[in-house]
Formats: sequence, C-alpha cells, structure tokens
Amino acid sequence: MQYWSKTYIPTLKESPAEAEIESHKLLLRAGLVRKIGGGLYAFLPLGKRVLDKVSQICREEMNAAGAIELLMPAVLPAEQWKAGPRWNAVREVMYSVNSASKNAKPTDDPQYVLGPTHEEIITPLIGSEISSYRDMGKIFYQIQTKFRNEIRPRYGLMRAREFVMKDGYSFDENDEKAEESYHRMAAAYDKFFARCGLTFISVEADAGIMGGGFSHEYMVPAEVGDDDVVYCQESGYSANVEKATSGIVPEDLVDAEPVGELEKFGTPGVKTIEKLAKDPFNISANEQFKTLLFVGDEKLFAVVVRGCDQVEEAKLGYLGYQVIRPATVDEIFGAMGAYPGSLGAIKGTIKDRSKLDGVFGDDAIRLIGNGVTGANEKAMHVKNVNVSRDLDLDRFGDFRKVKEGEPCPNSGKPLKIARAIEVGHIFKLGTKFSESDQWGAKFHDSEKQTKPAVMGCYGIGVSRTMQAVIEQSRDKFGIIWPWNVAPYHLVITVLDPGLEEASSLANSIGEAAEAAGADVLIDDRDERPGVKFKDADLIGIPLRVTIGGRGLKEGIVELKWRNEESARKVSIEEAVSVVASEIREKASS
Repeated sequence: MQYWSKTYIPTLKESPAEAEIESHKLLLRAGLVRKIGGGLYAFLPLGKRVLDKVSQICREEMNAAGAIELLMPAVLPAEQWKAGPRWNAVREVMYSVNSASKNAKPTDDPQYVLGPTHEEIITPLIGSEISSYRDMGKIFYQIQTKFRNEIRPRYGLMRAREFVMKDGYSFDENDEKAEESYHRMAAAYDKFFARCGLTFISVEADAGIMGGGFSHEYMVPAEVGDDDVVYCQESGYSANVEKATSGIVPEDLVDAEPVGELEKFGTPGVKTIEKLAKDPFNISANEQFKTLLFVGDEKLFAVVVRGCDQVEEAKLGYLGYQVIRPATVDEIFGAMGAYPGSLGAIKGTIKDRSKLDGVFGDDAIRLIGNGVTGANEKAMHVKNVNVSRDLDLDRFGDFRKVKEGEPCPNSGKPLKIARAIEVGHIFKLGTKFSESDQWGAKFHDSEKQTKPAVMGCYGIGVSRTMQAVIEQSRDKFGIIWPWNVAPYHLVITVLDPGLEEASSLANSIGEAAEAAGADVLIDDRDERPGVKFKDADLIGIPLRVTIGGRGLKEGIVELKWRNEESARKVSIEEAVSVVASEIREKASS
C-alpha cells in the first residue's frame, strides 16, 4: 500500500499553456510527467508506475512469443551507421555525440550518435555470433530509451525527442520461416495492445527507408492522430494513407485512342490547376496532366498525375530512392526549360531529358485518355494530349494519395479515412541489412552454402502507448485507466484521516485488496472531500472506496468504479470482502 501523503502526485487544476491536446493536458494535470525542454519529459512517480506496467506487459508478451531480451547501448559508433544502408536517410534525425578529445572540432564528423533504432547495431552483433542454420530462428528485443531529433516536437509523448521504445529483430534462414516469425510477432502485438485496454487496428503500411517485403502499423483511432488510415468496413481492407490503394483504375481499362492532333494555346497568367479550371478555359482538374519534379538520392525525376490528384511522396520510395525531396525551381528549369505552372511531359518538349533519371506516370492518368498539360513554354498549354501517343513516360505506377469515397480495391465499396495514432510498426526486412559483406549477418545452410539471414524488425512506442491510452480512455473529469496499466487499482479516500476508526478500516480494506491482486493508494491527506474526489477522478484510478463523513456514522462505505456514474453503498461489515471479491473478478477478466 502507498499513502498519498508519502508519495508525490502534483495534480494541477488548470491545463498548462504548452498542452495542445487532451491527453497531453491530462499527463500534466494528473502529475504523470513534467516538461524539461522541447520534446523532453521527466516521468514523475505516478507516470513511472504506468510506464513500468506498459513495459512489463510488453515484456511478458514478447517472452511468451519466444523473443529473447537483451540490452544494447544507446550511444552508438557512427562508423557502423555510415557503413549501413540508411546513413544518408536518417542522419538528420540523429543526435551526434561530440568527441571528448581536446583536438576535436565542431565540424568533424561525429564519432558517435544517439540511437534512434538499432538495426545497424544488432545485425553485426548477431552476425558475429551465428555461423550455422541451426543458430537461426531467433528473435531478440530490448526496451530502451531512443532519441530522434524531431524538428517540431509536440503533443507531449506522442512526438518527443527522447522516448521509450521496444525494438525487436528476427533472424531466420529463409522467407517462409521469416514470415512465421513476423506473424508470431503480429499475434503478440495484438495481445499487448489488447491488454493495455486499447481499441486498435492493424493496417498495411509503407516500409519507407526500412525497405523489405511488407509491413503493418498498429494504429489507435483518434482525432488528434498524425496518420490517416484508409479502410473499408465491408471488406476489412485497411492501410496507412501512405500505402493505401483504391480500385479507381479498373484492371481491364482500355487506353483511349487519340482524338486529334496536339494543339498549343495561350494561357496568360495561368500557373495553377485551379486557374485553368476556371473561365475562360473551363478545363476540369481531372482532365489535366500535372507534372511534378523531385530529387531522389540526388537524381532528378518527374512524376505525372491527374490535376485532381496529389502525389503521395512515400510511394515514390517504390522507385528505389531512399532520400526524396521536391526539386528546386532552378533544378526544374535546368531540365525542363520552363517553370512550375507550364510543365509537361510531352515527347520532345523537355529541354534536357538526360537530366531526368526517369519520368513516371501515375496509373490514374490513363483515365484521362486525352487531356491538357503544360507546353514547357511560358503561358502556353497543349490540348489533345494522348497518354499512349504523346507522353514521354518510362513506366506507370501508383503514386497518388487515395481520397475518401474512392472504391475499395477489394469490395468496390466507398473507402473511408480516419485519423489515428501509430503505436507500433512491424517490418519484414528481408536481407537488406544482413547481406552486407562488411557487417552483415550470414550463416551456412545445411548444404554448407553461405547465405544472409532473412530479418524482420518490430517496434512498439512504449511511452507513446501510455499517452494513447489516455487519449482513448478519458472523460471531462480526467483519465479512466484500464485495469492492467493503472498506476494504482484502488484509491481509498479517507475523509477523516484523523479518526482511528477510519484509518483502521482503510488499512483493512487495503490489505485485503492487495491480497486480491490490487495496487492500493490510500488518500490520507488533510484536504477537503471535494479536492480528494476531483483528484481521484483526475488521476483515473479504476476503483474508489470512500470512508468517513456521514457514511461512517451510518455504518457504510461507498464504492465507485471510475467508468460508472454513481457510487453504491456497502456496509462496513461487508466492505472488506466485497472489495476483495470485485478486485479478484476484475483482475481475472
């Protein structure tokens, strides 16, 4: 048992100005965390208890799935990252650790970095230990503090610069067994998030710079989420918007025949899709070709989409580029001979085609058939542009952002889009990391052939999960903790702590509750009843027992579950057994 007066729970009546969303406000008001700096938070005693419980649930499910816990350093040699496949892609989000050498200069390349994740470390570590296919089939994990240089940290623990993560890594001898590990981890994730009391969905996701065959994200639906989830209730289809596809382009689509010769026309002052759609031109956005230029791994390339569509930059990674950014105006003019607003991909109109690593057409431009695009000349456009005849494309692909209402690729029913918080992500990495001769993870198979391990990686945002629970489980009075992650299960509110009878009863109920499996907090503060009730609701303890006041004179105590509106009265004689019974029932459910 813990006494409120002996611990530290600094609740706040008002929300600090820094808090932007409700869960962030409650983290601060309930005394769970305090801000130290931008994206940096200290976990106070109540918050540490929740974090420990979430971590322990995670540990239990990983162990039950056959994963093996280890612990790697957070300060990592930069040379190992430089030798890996992601240095250029992730160096901007990594914190560098300066050398302690007196001769070190601020401009020197970093000797060390703070780990944002550990693929580049675990791969050579395990690679140096394994030698045979008999060593394969292992999953390692750790629960550790990670560091990422968020440009704009916000929403408390949702997007922090320092956070607690569970990261796991599997090593298997072939694809089939790697997928078995992947699905075993997916099942463990389902159990973990369910035990944390979350309503969640698993969605197809973009593998991004991780690469590999496929991945899934675990998302908690919430209006304040940073991600958009595309889903269909009828078919069960769900995907992050970065990965989502739709059935807008029929598989049996026949490309349109040309309707006439190319014809230039003047468009003075027209530099946007929207202006071309208005008088006097009245060319709708879904009849226009939009040409956009990007730089991938320092190579310039172009993407052509419909005027009514947006490019989903995450999908451009399918082209093989790791680091992608929009091209500058100068880069665009150097290759196209024109500025944005007049760009097009008609054969023979690109100033210097050799400067483009490729010109790629989104599948949906085939729906246009014949349309309008820029002429690569100032204030000029071209009509009767036929996709097959006129556009200078290297290949087609899915590069557009799916929109709500488009047909589901499985059922044809309208897709829906909802906001969500990403709390976990699993990847089938394949051999991207393990095949390196310098620091990979290779083994000898049963025929003595050397092969790279087939890997997977598995992340859970432990501290983010803690806040996601609050975002999903709260009301106007405060947090409503699910039983398994509650800092305490029972708060005994003693209205007359100076009365020996009240204190004695509180201790008896507390001891019985502990024996039944509850963590108990006794509110023995010398505060007004209203303050105690508000604090109990604010910090969200699942069950409250109130002792004292008129009830003590009447021979009763009050029991109130945090998620129920009203309390009920129980006689003092039955209080110990009733509380213990309800706790046993709750703990076993």
